[in-house]
Amino acid sequence: MTPTNPLRTASQRRRLITAALVLATGLAYGLLPGRAEAQSKNIDPKVLRIGYQKYGTLTLLKARGTLEKRLAPQGITVKWTEFPAGPQLLEGLNVGAVDFGTVGEAPPIFAQAAGAQLVYVGNEPPAPVAEAIVVPKGSAIRSVAELRGKRVALNKGSNVHYLLVRQLEKAGIPYSEIQPVYLPPADARAAFERGAVDAWVIWDPFLAAAEKQLGARALADGRGADGKNVVSNHQFYLASRPYAQAKPEIVSLILDELATLGAWAQKNPKEATTVLTSETGLPADVLELAVSRFSYGARPVSAGVLAEQQRIADAFHSLKLIPRPVKVADARWDLPQQQAKR
Repeated sequence: MTPTNPLRTASQRRRLITAALVLATGLAYGLLPGRAEAQSKNIDPKVLRIGYQKYGTLTLLKARGTLEKRLAPQGITVKWTEFPAGPQLLEGLNVGAVDFGTVGEAPPIFAQAAGAQLVYVGNEPPAPVAEAIVVPKGSAIRSVAELRGKRVALNKGSNVHYLLVRQLEKAGIPYSEIQPVYLPPADARAAFERGAVDAWVIWDPFLAAAEKQLGARALADGRGADGKNVVSNHQFYLASRPYAQAKPEIVSLILDELATLGAWAQKNPKEATTVLTSETGLPADVLELAVSRFSYGARPVSAGVLAEQQRIADAFHSLKLIPRPVKVADARWDLPQQQAKR
């Protein structure tokens, strides 16, 4: 009997929940503008709603319960909602279902292009090796240049979208000369396993699972042959604009708690792996590999990081992957102390 794959089944369940949420609100991601008025009306001063994915610092934060302890004296409770990937999480943010969440580099650009009312409130340091283009262990493909004409699975609008764009560019392959197959992680893994696609562009812990469980082989990650980063692969913390404006002190408190937790996780990777194993149900060897490639250290978004985001936005617009130009700086959130100085 084939063992159940917790990555696949959990992702399928979360995808159904997310789809129901989107259908219930009547909004499809990327088709309608953000609804600031609806978001404002949905703000509950006594409930903080956080969207998270099956991995990363927010998952650790949820498991350890330290944020709840910080907020308890104010009578604020925390509601956690899991999403299969960044684009779906930002759907929830855009329709007012969550107040705060974390995603990779590309999702906020696609969401901003669609008119979502979001703001960048923080980011983790670069983690370029935590995402990669992989092929099956028996594949004859040995380089990114050999992806010309091939079927490549990826989650459209996710952080790996830009990785694929940049690595193809470095290999001299126009994006138009591959066959992108847009699938969420669970479906992409299934397609990868049965040979329906030639390559898969994916992030941890799905990447680590593919390597450990399927013997997937990486063609390229976020680094170049010279050791320099081709992409940074930042993880961003975002809030709905109405929530950040109404509750800047809570947003600052979350970032402070994330920075504290990140310092702990960086010094205690084995303990972090144990916590994540218990929280996610994923195999310890998968999470150990994924944790070794993660980066910790939540901090306010700098002008330099925003400039990197702008380059990604410009690249996506030039490829017609987003319908209009995006000015990333329009979604910048100033810390309360910076606002007070104005």
